[in-house]
Amino acid sequence: MKEALHERLVWEGRTVEKMVVLYCKYHHQERTFTSEYGQKPLCADCHALLTYALKRIEACRYGANKPTCANCTTHCYKPVMRESIRQVMRYAGPRMLLYHPLAALKHTWLSWTRK
Repeated sequence: MKEALHERLVWEGRTVEKMVVLYCKYHHQERTFTSEYGQKPLCADCHALLTYALKRIEACRYGANKPTCANCTTHCYKPVMRESIRQVMRYAGPRMLLYHPLAALKHTWLSWTRK
């Protein structure tokens, strides 16, 4: 992502990356790509999903005032990618409390305050 992005969007991208990495680790065996920020291994499908999600976050029309995706009124994902990211979030969301508790709590707090 660009350096000029607001820290809120960078944080959002890193949170999505953590979720995709967590999902991929437990659902896919062959991981030949690396993630954007943490250089974690990803399969081709999860790498494509993460790349797409980061581009969508970067292009978000709400910018620094971006709500969490669950509370957003604009559907900026293509239907296929939207279903893929929902599947990832359904799996990784509850597990974020175990693997990344601070990110999970911050995401929950922002989803309550940015409705």
